[in-house]
Amino acid sequence: MKFGTRIKDLRTRRGLTLDQLAQETNSSKSYIWELENKNPPRPSAEKLAAIAAALGVTVDYLIGTDEQTLEKAEDKAFFREYSSLPEETRRQLREMAKILGTKKGK
Repeated sequence: MKFGTRIKDLRTRRGLTLDQLAQETNSSKSYIWELENKNPPRPSAEKLAAIAAALGVTVDYLIGTDEQTLEKAEDKAFFREYSSLPEETRRQLREMAKILGTKKGK
């Protein structure tokens, strides 16, 4: 899958408009449109990171440099976010995960 196609696919899956993704990444609507539709796109590393964060995936997944699945990319992005949270928040999330894991088994 091409870079632009991945952005558009992820954006639409998350229910974001071009305007919304542009706003979340401090970009213009036309810039996001160009990334989705022009070949080859040439985004800066800063913009790539912002777009990946807004879409909840890794930069590697977005540009297709590895063979990870969307689910694994989302997990990696979540873990990076989780790692930057305060310790108390991480503790609470671990407790919630235990509770949810217990309910799933029933």
